[in-house]
Amino acid sequence: MSKLIALFLVSWALLLQSSHAQRSTYNFNPGWKVKVGDPVQAATAKFNDSDWQKVTLPYAWNEDEVFKVDIHDLTTGVAWYRKSFVLPKGAEQQKVFLEFEGVRQGAEFYVNGQHIGRHENGAMAVGFDLTAVLKPAPAENVIAVRTDNDWDYREKSTNTKYQWSDRNFNVNYGGIPKNVYLHITDKLYQTLPLYSNLGTTGVYVYAQNINIAEKSAEITAEAQVRNEYPVSKSFQYVVSIKDMEGKEIKSFEGWETTLSPGQTATVKASERVEKLHFWSWGYGYLYDVYTTLMVDGVPVDQVKTTTGFRKTAFKEGMVYLNDRVLQMKGYAQRTSNEWPGVGMSVPAWISDYSNSLMVKGNANLVRWMHITPWKQDVESSDRVGLIQAMPAGDAEGDVQGVRWEQRKNLMRDAIIYNRNNPSILFYECGNDNISESHMSEMKQIRDRYDPYGGRAIGSREMLDSKVAEYGGEMLYINKSADQPMWATEYSRDEGLRKYWDEYTPPYHKDGDGPPYKGKDASSYNHNQDSHAIEDIVRWYDYYRERPGTGKRVSSGGVNIVFSDTQTHYRGAENYRRSGEVDPMRIPKDGYYAHQVMWDGWVDPEKPRTHIIGHWNYEKEVVKDIYVVSNAQEVALFVNDKSLGKGKQTHRFLFTFPDVAWEAGSIRAVSYDENGDKISEDEIITSGKPHALKLSLMQHPEGMRADGHDLALVQVEVVDEEGRRCPTALDMINFSLEGPAEWRGGIAQGPDNYVFSENLPVEGGVNRVFVRSTDKAGKISLKAVAKGLKPDTIDWTSRPFEVENGLAKTLPGEDLPSYLDRGPTPSGPSYRLSRVPVAVRTAKAQVNSDEVKKSYDDNELSSWENDGALSTGWIEYELEREAEISEITMKLSNWRNRSYPISVSIDGREVYSGNTEKSLGYVTLEFPPTKGKKVLIKLIGANIDGDAFGIVEITGKIEPSGEEKKTKGSLDIVEIEFYEKAE
Repeated sequence: MSKLIALFLVSWALLLQSSHAQRSTYNFNPGWKVKVGDPVQAATAKFNDSDWQKVTLPYAWNEDEVFKVDIHDLTTGVAWYRKSFVLPKGAEQQKVFLEFEGVRQGAEFYVNGQHIGRHENGAMAVGFDLTAVLKPAPAENVIAVRTDNDWDYREKSTNTKYQWSDRNFNVNYGGIPKNVYLHITDKLYQTLPLYSNLGTTGVYVYAQNINIAEKSAEITAEAQVRNEYPVSKSFQYVVSIKDMEGKEIKSFEGWETTLSPGQTATVKASERVEKLHFWSWGYGYLYDVYTTLMVDGVPVDQVKTTTGFRKTAFKEGMVYLNDRVLQMKGYAQRTSNEWPGVGMSVPAWISDYSNSLMVKGNANLVRWMHITPWKQDVESSDRVGLIQAMPAGDAEGDVQGVRWEQRKNLMRDAIIYNRNNPSILFYECGNDNISESHMSEMKQIRDRYDPYGGRAIGSREMLDSKVAEYGGEMLYINKSADQPMWATEYSRDEGLRKYWDEYTPPYHKDGDGPPYKGKDASSYNHNQDSHAIEDIVRWYDYYRERPGTGKRVSSGGVNIVFSDTQTHYRGAENYRRSGEVDPMRIPKDGYYAHQVMWDGWVDPEKPRTHIIGHWNYEKEVVKDIYVVSNAQEVALFVNDKSLGKGKQTHRFLFTFPDVAWEAGSIRAVSYDENGDKISEDEIITSGKPHALKLSLMQHPEGMRADGHDLALVQVEVVDEEGRRCPTALDMINFSLEGPAEWRGGIAQGPDNYVFSENLPVEGGVNRVFVRSTDKAGKISLKAVAKGLKPDTIDWTSRPFEVENGLAKTLPGEDLPSYLDRGPTPSGPSYRLSRVPVAVRTAKAQVNSDEVKKSYDDNELSSWENDGALSTGWIEYELEREAEISEITMKLSNWRNRSYPISVSIDGREVYSGNTEKSLGYVTLEFPPTKGKKVLIKLIGANIDGDAFGIVEITGKIEPSGEEKKTKGSLDIVEIEFYEKAE
């Protein structure tokens, strides 16, 4: 076939594809019924389900308990789901597949009374071939699903529990809490990426030989194709790539292929593509890649794969995205990503709203915790430009035997299902370290199913692994000159949004609260002031070891968690308050602190200033005012009267002590190193509460009357000028009219006010959910409070077309991408702040054969003396004579041991003192001193005592290295020497 003819056929085929391509994908969420319990004969087609509850999926049958009860008290057991539907005309000659994005925990599936399969891992998608058991139109088909969300559910074939069905980490929203799709294809078709049950791998699109500067890459589209005709079939494989405006930017084809009856083969085609927009942080640029099977010039099967292209590298201790270093800054978020009243089963636009809040707060990474995220959040992260770390499934700790096989199988299925999603940059094999052999097995799975995706595979910890491609502990600061190390979770403290400070009703002092595991609340239970400050202090640990600070660097970390979560908790409430936003995604001050600190790929790039707190105090209040700024200096003004410059600590925190409140304005002005004003923030005292104000958030095209869509309505108490009253705690009474269902919100009080139509604002604001029904029409929500002017908001839900149980509008398909940050900037993302000077050799009085362990870039090895004070010294010879001004060390027992040491350079003492206790590294600073030999000497007994008091949820004291009883111990894990950068 000549090139000219081939191109003509491609163009002609693409013109015809929309009307002739034989694949159809339907939204299978509408028209379900659910019954909690285990009625006999519920699997049969003729079973009478007329009294069952009508629902639209996704729907967890225990959703009413979300945030109302403790995670351990969520109702579990058996629930049945049933649905009747009619196939489209003509489908009797085609293949029909059913795709469930996931069920919880195990499920048995029946069609027209016939058992078609089982799915049990509770985390991943599953597919079924329904072709042989369906009745053609106009006959009605019935699908029935028996779900069982018992915490202790066991895999039927092995009688083994799944490690990730964990009562602390994995919220148990039972039934079918994710989307369902029906696919109808030709008998010559591209398979679905559903390995569970179907054993198929689908389409795989990837980029190679990427040139960022020239905006080009070689794009390959692979497809697993199966022929289920009784005769051989020959076909041409055609690829078309369209941009976000729907314009075709490239079309190409592979070789003609012939498949025998029943044969399955993988076909592919590649072509260099120019003028590409590369997917990036906060720039969710996506392409639709159409792969089409042509038989005799006619398209018989077409798959649309929405994906993006980006270049990655994981080297030199750093993460590179599109040739630019990116320090990881973000959140460890529960995979459930739940909301009050609905759990995880929100419409796709709500997922975008939540995930885009992370990006708008300048987070670039979300590490979903313990189990694979559901497809809706994966695709949402693609659109909003949020990098993901995708786990398979675990609780904590390595396992063996069947449970390890379960983890491998889940990783395989998750990679196949999600390998076209550009936002996934990390595959996580465990929430704790795993053996090298297990890491190798996981890597082999990645290499088999996603060899070209540009993703690192690793696990928590793995600090000395030769196999893992990234690692990092939780809580602590790790550095590397090789594989990137980023903290998988840090900053565990908690604080309700309701608690501003101890001067504001309800006057929550830092540390107030019930004891937890025998420990008082001071180590975790904060108000907004102290919670935000803790966020700043904890991030500084990673910032000061950022790229640009040496050969060994930290690649950042993720704060736990983004939104308050219905997982383990330590306070008076039955949920965890570590979020930087509350369960309804209303920001706390910590959110804005991160927004200031994180506004850059590594170093801050956009000036920002934020005053922590409000300015509506009672008379005679005098308090410290805190400002978070990425500038060099900050001045504070009260009613335009200067209070001078603030004391800077932890780089971003500026403190102004004993500020007397007076009504009016408080303003913080930030200045750069030249004294030029670069940003400011101002808070104005609001007047007395006057009125209520309602604001509506909904799908960009309006609320859908599909029985599942939600409206998120914000209520504020405002003064006469319309300013929010930040100390208001008024009780709000809501009334709803029209075709909608009240789902409510959350506040502190009885049952957390879940589903109550009366709930208070906190800090002057709250939010509630209203769910659509399957009837379109005008909806009206009224809010009333004693002594305040009421408010009413109206909107109209639009019709949602469903025919015979099938809908053509797919979840999330019409949502826009978030592109506000723009493409990856050119140029470096950091400035070199200091220059490392390497060690040539070292000597010590004892254990001299192990001295290299103190500078070997392995945080699991160290040099130590024998415990005698006299042997507590080690001398380093540097690679060259240099003006050393800083020494950075990681010392064993870093959290609870201080070492009295002296530092001498070529015999001149430059430092003497006690090292600070830390969550990793300490830096000793002194005047630049030229020399080549550096002596580190212990000059006194070790000073012990835990400086942080970190307690696990189990009550276990978090260890900080091997405990030592000797008081003359010098134990160096890693040491680095620096001179100032020019």
